[in-house]
Amino acid sequence: MFRFRLGSVPVHVHMSHLLFSAVLAYNSLPVPGRSSSAGWLGDRLTDPDSAGYAGAVAAYVLSWMFIVFVSVLVHELGHAVAFRFFGYQPSVDLVFMGGVTRPNTDSPLPWHKDVVSSFAGPLAGLTLGVLCWLVLMQVRGRSEMADFFLNNFFFANMVWAVLNLLPVPPLDGGHISTALATRMFGRRGFIVSHVLALGLCVGVVLLSIKSGALFMGVLFAMFGFQAFRVLADVMRARSEDKEAEGPRAQGLREAQQALREDRLDDAWRLGQKLLEGEGLSASLTSRTHYLLGWVALKQGQGRPALDHFSQVQGQPVEMHAVAAAFSLVGDDARAVGYWKQAWGESQDRTVMHEYAGALIRLGQVQEALRLPGVDPAAAFRCAERALFIRGAYSEAAAVGEAALQHAKDPGIAYDAACAFARAGNATDAVRLLQRAQTLGFKDADYAASDEDLAPLHGQPAFEAWLSQLRPSAAT
Repeated sequence: MFRFRLGSVPVHVHMSHLLFSAVLAYNSLPVPGRSSSAGWLGDRLTDPDSAGYAGAVAAYVLSWMFIVFVSVLVHELGHAVAFRFFGYQPSVDLVFMGGVTRPNTDSPLPWHKDVVSSFAGPLAGLTLGVLCWLVLMQVRGRSEMADFFLNNFFFANMVWAVLNLLPVPPLDGGHISTALATRMFGRRGFIVSHVLALGLCVGVVLLSIKSGALFMGVLFAMFGFQAFRVLADVMRARSEDKEAEGPRAQGLREAQQALREDRLDDAWRLGQKLLEGEGLSASLTSRTHYLLGWVALKQGQGRPALDHFSQVQGQPVEMHAVAAAFSLVGDDARAVGYWKQAWGESQDRTVMHEYAGALIRLGQVQEALRLPGVDPAAAFRCAERALFIRGAYSEAAAVGEAALQHAKDPGIAYDAACAFARAGNATDAVRLLQRAQTLGFKDADYAASDEDLAPLHGQPAFEAWLSQLRPSAAT
C-alpha cells in the first residue's frame, strides 16, 4: 500500500488494485498473429519472437495500469468532491477492481446526499472521457502514443461510467436505485430494487456465458449472490419480526423476566416448554438455549450450561459465562484460559478474582496472588466456592484452610467449616468454627440456622461452640 493526499483528501492505494489492473492489462494483450490496435506499440505486440516483444508487453501493461489508476482515481474523487460539498471529510481507498470513498461519518447519509454523491463518481468519469475525446479530435494523427492514451482513456471511462450506473449494488447505480426506491416505497422499495438487481445480474451472466465474456460473468455472478443474500436476510428479518409479536416470543420474554428476578425454576420451566414445542425458529431456539445456559449456570450446573451455550448461534456467549461453566464441571485447566481472556477483555475485578481462583485450584497460588491488585481473600473465596458448588467438599475445605495463611478472614474460616461439615468431618468443622470465632465471627443465630452446618447439630462440640458464641454476640 502507498498513500498520498490530493488537497484535504487522503488516498490509499492497495496492492490488490495494482495487481488487478496488471492482470487485466496482460489478459487484454492482442492475440499473436492478428493486427494490433495498440498504436504506438504496433506489430511488436503480435510477434512473440521479435526482439522488442518483451519491452512492448511491459510498456502495454504499464500503460493500461496507468489508465486504470487515473480513471478509477478520478471516479473516486468525484465522490470525494460531493462529500466535501456536503461538509464531510472523505477518504479514498483504491482496492481490487475499483475503489471506495468514505464520508467518514457515524450517522447514515440522508437519501438525497447518498444519491448525489453516488452519481458524482460516474459523472466525473464521463467528464474525463468526454474531455479526452475532445482533445483526441484536435490532435488525432499527430502522435501514435497520444492517440493510444486519449482513445483508451475515453473508452475506459465511458465503459466504467456506464457499468457503474447499472442499478446493481454495490455499483453506484445500485446505491442510487436503492436510495430512491427506499425513499419512495420504504422497505418494499428496498426489496424491489434488489429483486431488479438480481434479475439484471442473472441476465448479464447468461449473456456473458453465451458471448464468452468470462470476467463479466463472474463479476455479475458475485453481485447477484450479494443481492440474493440481502433479500434472504430481509425475508428472514420479516419472519422474525412477525414471530416477535407471537405467543412464543412472549413466552421467551416471560422466561427472561423470570431470570432477571432470579426465579430460576420458572425461567427453566418456561424455556424448556419453548424448546419442546414444534416449529420454533432458529433465532428463538438460539435465544432460548442462551437463556437456559444462564439459568443452569446460576443453578450451579456446569454441564447443562455448556450444552445449551454450544447451541447458541447468531449471538455471542460471554467469555466469563463459558469460563464459569468449565469451572463448575471441574475442568479448571480449560476454564483458566477462558477466565484469563475474559479478564483481559473486561478488566473487571470480579472476573480477575475468578481467574485467580481457577489458578489456585490448579495449585498455582503464587501466580494467582501476583495478579495486579488482587485481594487474596476474594481470590480464595472464588477458588473455594466453585469446589463447594460442584460437591468437592473436602477439596473446598482444604482450599479454605490454606487461604487463612494469606488472609486472616473470619468468613473464609467459616466457609471452610461448612465444607468440612458437608464432607462429614465434624472435628475439623468445629475446629474451623472456633478459628472463625477467634477472627471475629459472632453471628450465632446465622450459624444455628445454616443448612451447611446441619450435619453438626447434636454434636456436643458444636453445641458448646454455639453456647460460647451467643454470650459474645449479646455483648
